[in-house]
Amino acid sequence: MPTFTAPDGTRLALHVRGEGPPLVVLPGGPMRASAYLGDLGGLTDRRRLHLLDLRGTGDSEVPADPATYRCDRLVDDVEALRRHLGLERMDLLAHSAGGSLAMLYAARHPERVARLVLVTAIPWALGCRPTAEDRLAAARLRRGEPWFAGAFPAFEAWLRDPAEYDPVVSPFFHGRWDAAARAHDAAADEQCNDAAAEVYGSEGAYDPPATRAALARCTAPVLVLAGALDGGPRPDLARRAAEAFPDARSVVQPGAGHYPWLDDPEWFSAQVDAFLAGAAAPRE
Repeated sequence: MPTFTAPDGTRLALHVRGEGPPLVVLPGGPMRASAYLGDLGGLTDRRRLHLLDLRGTGDSEVPADPATYRCDRLVDDVEALRRHLGLERMDLLAHSAGGSLAMLYAARHPERVARLVLVTAIPWALGCRPTAEDRLAAARLRRGEPWFAGAFPAFEAWLRDPAEYDPVVSPFFHGRWDAAARAHDAAADEQCNDAAAEVYGSEGAYDPPATRAALARCTAPVLVLAGALDGGPRPDLARRAAEAFPDARSVVQPGAGHYPWLDDPEWFSAQVDAFLAGAAAPRE
């Protein structure tokens, strides 16, 4: 397992899987170890994935200063990874909360991004967040599921008070609540650093007007992928996030929730592969 050193001396872990042109991958959570991303629906067949464990998660060290868990401060870790890999420009994929980190990176280092893939990315960095109404509208699309009646009241309670989270709501985040989804969900507790997650989006992490202005100068092609059944973000919110980039397109994966590579790996990997096909990341 490769490691490298962040600017403040924290040792960060990198998990490398697959063969082909490099693709740097930022996990969500926020602050969830990259193990949950697996092979991203088989992308490892054609891409060499470099999956970063953010500081304090997975196999990366806990930093001396907990304030460095803040999203904007993690940008320096991503830049240190690029330098470690020796890439002048890199293809970058980010999931969920990691999408805001990728946006901040692209805003600060637009010349270092070859292509960017945002997968069910929550655009906090743009000043946008899913509303309770968004999440309820998406949840009601699942009325025909056998688990819906028992899970929906708990989902409503969670939206009123996040402290009321009940694992019974987990199916709402997956397009298919099958054995693979259950195993994926069961691993979440041991993969997440909840204390770090509290800091990730804390005061000062985001400056949406400045980020939007900077991203308007980012010429890298961007793919924004949403799940048709996902409530955070819903497809409309994902499309609005795409509008922050000069060269972006959005696509909605049918029947997918927040983890689309689990719901239909072939569809997901085909879309991402097609987008990345022309993106070669030259080396320094």
